[in-house]
Formats: sequence, structure tokens, C-alpha cells
Amino acid sequence: MRDPRASERWERATHWPLMAAAALFLVAYAWPVLDPRLPDRAVLAAEVTTWAVWVAFLVDYVVRLALAPSRRRFVRSHPLELAAVVLPLVRPLSLLRVVATLSVLQREAGASLRGRIATYVTGATALLVVVSALAVLEAEREHPDAQITTFPDAVWWALTTVSSVGYGDLVPVTGVGRLVAGGLMVAGIGILGVVTATLASYLVEQVSVHDEREQQERAASRAQVEELTRQVERLAGLLEARDLGAAPPGGRPSGR
Repeated sequence: MRDPRASERWERATHWPLMAAAALFLVAYAWPVLDPRLPDRAVLAAEVTTWAVWVAFLVDYVVRLALAPSRRRFVRSHPLELAAVVLPLVRPLSLLRVVATLSVLQREAGASLRGRIATYVTGATALLVVVSALAVLEAEREHPDAQITTFPDAVWWALTTVSSVGYGDLVPVTGVGRLVAGGLMVAGIGILGVVTATLASYLVEQVSVHDEREQQERAASRAQVEELTRQVERLAGLLEARDLGAAPPGGRPSGR
């Protein structure tokens, strides 16, 4: 019988090292893309770094799979981590290795409360924009008909694509560039759905809190009215008793 807490202990122990590895991966991936005139030695060092980080994510996935109480459920519930370790083997494109930088964020969001979703969505969106811009720039820059040839153009294209605006002023022309565009469109729709759902949940909660507060205020008002009514009735009883006590034996009050 596997210890269900073993996987949690492993995740806590490897969380920050994997975050650092993901940041290193992003730097090693971006450096040759942003500076295509790098010497071959630097390009090789960056390539070795990206593969070393991929190996680290592979080891993490295998260990977590081995420690999971249900391996089948773990595979179904962690598709992003699976993509990060499998896709580079199937098709060793730099574009597909970028998925590794999102797996740690996805793991963090899975355990987050709604109050932290905004932070996660902001970070994930910024990361998607940056890596998509880098990936499409790497794929498009050398094509003779390329429209996206600089990093600022690539960032502008990524922003318009992830936000579902799609001005169409910059369009990828290569197969890999269009693959990046398709993935970014799907991610943008998902992010928009998360933002919409979070906002709707917040508004519903605020309306519920407001209604509950109004109900409490109405209940308090009713309690105050009832208390005042009881005090008035008590005072009226005291006044009536005093008048009866002041009356003469004949039952009629005396007059001058």
C-alpha cells in the first residue's frame, strides 16, 4: 500500500528546485533565439541545459507516478506534466520543450484557492506570451515570406492571439508557427474561461454576502421592534396598574 503523503512530501521538497530549473530552462531556450549570432559553443551549452532540465522534469514525473496512490488517475489528472516529458521524445522541437516551464505553475494552481487564481492566471498568461513569441520567432525568422522577424513583433502577435483579438497584421507562415498559433488560441480561450468563471464566482459570493447581511439586518430590526413592543406593553401595564391602585374603593377615581 503506497503512502499517500509520500507524494506530497516529494512535491514540497522539489517545488522550488523545479521552479528554478524552469526559469533556467526559459533563459537557456530564449538566449539563442534572441541572439542568433551566438557562437556554437554557447548554443551547445544552452541546448545541453534545456535537455538537462527536461531530464529533471522526467525524473520528477516518474517519481511522482511511482508514489501516486492510483497511477492511472495520476496520468489522467496531470496531462501537462505528461506532455512535458513525452513530447520531446516524440518530436524533438524546441517548441514542445517549452511545455516543461508550465508544469510547475499548473501543479501550484491545482492546490490553490480562488484568491490565488488571479496570480496564477497572470503568471501563466505572461509566460505563454513570452514562450509563444520566442517559439514563433524561432520558427518564422528564417522563412523568406516571414512577417514576424523581430521579438517585439512576436510579442505583439502573441498578445493579440492569446486575447482572441487577432488583428491579422502579423500572421505565421510556417507549419511550426501555425502550430504555436493554434496552441496559443486554445490557451487563450481557456484563460478567458478561467477569468470569467472566477469573476462570476466572486460576484455570486458578493451578492450572497450582501443578501445574508441584509437578512441579518432585517432580523436584528425585527428583534429590536419586538423588544420595543414588549417594553411598551410592559410600560402600559405598569401605568394601568398604577391607575387602578390610585382609584377609590368605589372603582371611580376621585375628583376635585
